[in-house]
Amino acid sequence: MTRTADLMDYAEVVERYDPVLGLEVHVELSTNTKMFCGCENRFGGEPNTHVCPTCLGLPGALPVVNGKAVESAIRIGLALNCEIASWCRFARKNYFYPDMPKNFQTSQYDEPIAFNGFLDLTLDDGEVVRVEIERAHMEEDTGKSLHVGGATGRIHGAEHSLLDYNRAGVPLIEIVTKPITGTGARAPEVARAYVTALRDLLRALDVSDVRMDQGSLRCDANVSLMPKGTTEFGTRTETKNVNSLRSVERAVRYEMTRQAALLADGRSITQETRHFQEADGTTSPGRTKETAEDYRYFPEPDLVPIAPSREWVDELRGTMPEMPWERRKRIQAEWQLSDAELRDLVNAGAVEVIAATVDAGAPSAEARGWWVSYLTQQANKQGVELAELPITPAQVARVIALVAEGSLTNKLAREVVDGVLAGEGEPDEVVEKRGLKVVSDDSALYAAVDEALAAQPDVAEKIRGGKVQAAGAIVGAVMKATKGQADAKRVRELVLERVGS
Repeated sequence: MTRTADLMDYAEVVERYDPVLGLEVHVELSTNTKMFCGCENRFGGEPNTHVCPTCLGLPGALPVVNGKAVESAIRIGLALNCEIASWCRFARKNYFYPDMPKNFQTSQYDEPIAFNGFLDLTLDDGEVVRVEIERAHMEEDTGKSLHVGGATGRIHGAEHSLLDYNRAGVPLIEIVTKPITGTGARAPEVARAYVTALRDLLRALDVSDVRMDQGSLRCDANVSLMPKGTTEFGTRTETKNVNSLRSVERAVRYEMTRQAALLADGRSITQETRHFQEADGTTSPGRTKETAEDYRYFPEPDLVPIAPSREWVDELRGTMPEMPWERRKRIQAEWQLSDAELRDLVNAGAVEVIAATVDAGAPSAEARGWWVSYLTQQANKQGVELAELPITPAQVARVIALVAEGSLTNKLAREVVDGVLAGEGEPDEVVEKRGLKVVSDDSALYAAVDEALAAQPDVAEKIRGGKVQAAGAIVGAVMKATKGQADAKRVRELVLERVGS
């Protein structure tokens, strides 16, 4: 593994070299069944329970193409401004992997379903970078290997390995960029922005849950360097299966500094796959990278070609949703946000959950306040993204409504949210179970006020003497006595009424 001392300072890297990126993103589709069989397409489950002779590659089993997966591929291609093939077919990609039981992957090679597209990215400072798309093609996922007994979870040093074929045959779309040049020092930022934009796009299309933590969205980051003033691409490495946005940025940056140190020392770059180490942000060698010839592609003899009609493609074009960047522009105008405010919401992953909360009836200001403050704190504590918190926008909207109608104070509302996050039920159920409703009965409040005034006669005298601000001490005592369930504004009114101020 490369040591820190073997890395070049990043500022020197971008002064001496031009980075070239190539990003390959694998997207697991959220179809009900797998790509070529009727097995359930669902994350998890007991190992080897979502399998059949087809996805296990048993002799005599024949594949059948999942029509919904083809439809999703076309919709992805359209969203990426690609040309959609009028005729394409599958191929066999031959290589040995223990978690690919057929010993070949059914994929597309020189005839992808979508090609020649682009995706425009807007960076934090407003700069727009166009990433050109080489292709988006259909294929199937592999199973999963679990290496047991080693220190790293990898095969080296493990005592034995277990294989789970539940994921084998899950529909995949691989989206491959053309070489990305001219990004200079912003190359890692561009890589992250691209995967972020792609994730948002796929979520809007509702074709994948894009859960990077579960592997339904994975990025292979290809990086090479060209000495300044040259035009020939350098030897690339491919960091495989990077599974978080932050890690994509870190992996690209690390490879740039590692490769630059090698080149500056007169050494060469090995064309290979590499593994990203989350713990320290480094990469380590995998296997020597194969070429297309090594895979011995040939047309899949058991599947007929795919020939989507122009009518069908046009019909799907008409079902395309509002694109995320268009939606954000509209939301920005409706919510009257500055560019900086919108950027902060986007970076926090809060735009869609706030929008859904507004759609559920909450005012935008209150919805923003909840998601970007208290709920963001809870997400950080749990180490998850906002959208992964176990509370829905509709539930947040209901809490906001309870505050607006006076049934909850802001403090009580946070307790209700805590209860929902803890799995105690809907907001109204939590209010009932925890006894959190605001005390609005004036007779009960009068009794609490009288008790507090009797306990602090000196404060009562100050209020009578014109020091109205001293009422805060009595209000605080009442709030404590009612466990925060009184309306502080109403309590203050009653205090002033009682002392005749």
